[in-house]
Amino acid sequence: MSHGKPGVDAPTSIGHQPGEKWDFDDSVTRVFRDMLKRSIPQYEVMRRAVFDLGRSFVQPGTELVDLGCSRGDSLAPFVDVFGGDCRYLGLEVSEPMLTVARERFRREIEAGWVRIERADLRSAYPDMAASLTLSVLTLQFLPPEHRLRILQDIRQRTVPGGALILVEKVLGADAELDALMVDLYHQLKTQHGYSREEVERKRLSLQGVLIPFTARRNEELLRSAGFERVDCFWRWMNFAGWIACA
Repeated sequence: MSHGKPGVDAPTSIGHQPGEKWDFDDSVTRVFRDMLKRSIPQYEVMRRAVFDLGRSFVQPGTELVDLGCSRGDSLAPFVDVFGGDCRYLGLEVSEPMLTVARERFRREIEAGWVRIERADLRSAYPDMAASLTLSVLTLQFLPPEHRLRILQDIRQRTVPGGALILVEKVLGADAELDALMVDLYHQLKTQHGYSREEVERKRLSLQGVLIPFTARRNEELLRSAGFERVDCFWRWMNFAGWIACA
């Protein structure tokens, strides 16, 4: 099966001007893949690590869940490899993202393998038996007071031997070191073609929308939610990924 770029994809995100508050609207949806590649360090390395690690926990007949699935980039390689052996559920709150994801998986949705559903994780979590749940740069956009409950919901719906993969932007444990890492991150974005003005505009638009925790706090939440084995599999400055096993 092929999951190529949908026709609405745009060639570049350079020049995208976010509003005062960040929103996953039509303009972001059109340039989202390019935006991630320019904004997330080691983006392809991270994506590959998520798949290579996650595939070890996939169990036939169970659900694979992607929280904040956006255009479906995290879910697609699992659909390609495991096909009808599993069921796939992408949850998303942005209507433009939902439209693109549903078109991307149109054949699989018609075949009954894939569901792409609108869901606000702040209010409810769907019932399922998942062997693998993906939360790739999603939890950071949810209010801090909801995060432990969401992780508990994930744990309760994870079958024995299953896992959660969590990727988040993180705060440094020390204010000065955090500032250094953020500065190096902003330098990376300018190396990828963003102007200083664009970097600053996006930073301001994300204030109060993207709220990161420290790496230690994320690990504490995972263990408090009931995941017994937790380990960091990827880290670059102020970005990190964990595998949490049921």
